[in-house]
Amino acid sequence: MDLSLLKRRSEFEWAIEPRGKMRVPGVLFASEPLVRAMDHKVFEQVVNVATLPGIRVASLAMPDAHWGYGFAVGGVAAFDPDEGVVSAGGVGFDISCGVRCLRTRLTREDLEPRKKDLAEALFRAIPAGVGSRGRIRLSGEEMDRMLRGGARWAVEKGWGERGDLERVEEDGQMKEARPEAVSERARARMRDEVGTLGSGNHYLEVQEVAEVHDEPAAEAFGLRAGDVVVSIHCGSRGFGHQIGTEALREMLEAGRRHGIDLPDRELACAPVRSKEGEHYLGAMRSAINVALANRQVLTHLSREAFGSVLPQSDLTLLYDVSHNTCKVETHEVDGRPCEVYVHRKGATRAWGPGHPGLPGRLRPVGQPVLIGGTMGTSSWVLAGTETGMRASFGSACHGAGRAMSRHQALKQWNGKQVVEDLERRGILVRSPSLRGVAEEAPGAYKDVTAVVEATEKAGLARRVAKLLPVVTIKG
Repeated sequence: MDLSLLKRRSEFEWAIEPRGKMRVPGVLFASEPLVRAMDHKVFEQVVNVATLPGIRVASLAMPDAHWGYGFAVGGVAAFDPDEGVVSAGGVGFDISCGVRCLRTRLTREDLEPRKKDLAEALFRAIPAGVGSRGRIRLSGEEMDRMLRGGARWAVEKGWGERGDLERVEEDGQMKEARPEAVSERARARMRDEVGTLGSGNHYLEVQEVAEVHDEPAAEAFGLRAGDVVVSIHCGSRGFGHQIGTEALREMLEAGRRHGIDLPDRELACAPVRSKEGEHYLGAMRSAINVALANRQVLTHLSREAFGSVLPQSDLTLLYDVSHNTCKVETHEVDGRPCEVYVHRKGATRAWGPGHPGLPGRLRPVGQPVLIGGTMGTSSWVLAGTETGMRASFGSACHGAGRAMSRHQALKQWNGKQVVEDLERRGILVRSPSLRGVAEEAPGAYKDVTAVVEATEKAGLARRVAKLLPVVTIKG
């Protein structure tokens, strides 16, 4: 990106001053090297979002931002309920894709002798890859219960523990979901995909806590150096993609009827209070519940696999949070608390200390912010900050962010070679697709540590613990 287009506010904050039809400025949170490496399309997309009706404060981009559909991946924008819009492009196709982190009673020393056995047990237990199917088959009536109930539905069906729910955003159930807003095509795509990992950048990973950067927060989160944790990264599968695809088509027509002038048709949107806006919100909230149910079932399957190899593992939930959503939240705008519709696309909710929506033990510390890396580098646990609540509507980065396309990655890496290279480093990868492994090669992503450091130095979240991969199940 051309730095001459930006006004530098601080070492890790850059502004795009309003011009043309922009209603608010754009703001990028990143180090200078990360900004320079961003595609110019990120600049264009941040500017375009700033032109949408009812946007409040600024159009934001996180340190891992890269070109996406309509909104940049890593984009955040909040809209006024009465004057603003809701955009499917501002949520993304994999609705409620997110990360769930589970603690274990294991250390790396406990794990090492049984590592290969555990890798095989997890690979057998976790359906992964394009078109993967799970053991659950949903009737129409049961589908509606799942769409309304999310992780709560899964726990009630025996897929998990009731204590899990307080550590899941929305207490495991997104309210105001509207199953009647969901098409038959979306339902058909989800009928046997609950409890599956999917493909692309989704994974289940056994990790070691390699470093602790904030001892009080780590203690509150139950993390110590040498501990083993499990991270699950997935979303609403084909269900969310179908919801997004249908909504973009409907919103494009709705926008014309409501007189919304779009700089890019990929920003298709509808007024929040319109029939189309409410229809999308009802369907999107149903997709959030799908993702929460999916990660809950995968947790249950993981517990079974761990129990068959390491019975003393005792997996307990640290936290579960999404990074592709639109949520109604209260934030300070122009000096007073206001209700806004916060779009986070490839950006993680990162509430600060004292937020009433956090469970008691976590509230004094701030929300765990779960950042996925690659199967060959590190992942991170961060904590939300008060500064981030003000600067970014309580949002942070969500991962490393791609440095190259999947097509480019396939030209540069061979999946079999990636697996062998990682095994020599002590990292076991199990995947049904070597092509998928090549597409997700560690070198295809930005430096996650640089992204996390920029997030911390921008004040959006603070580092708590660094996690290193030991076993990775890839779709």
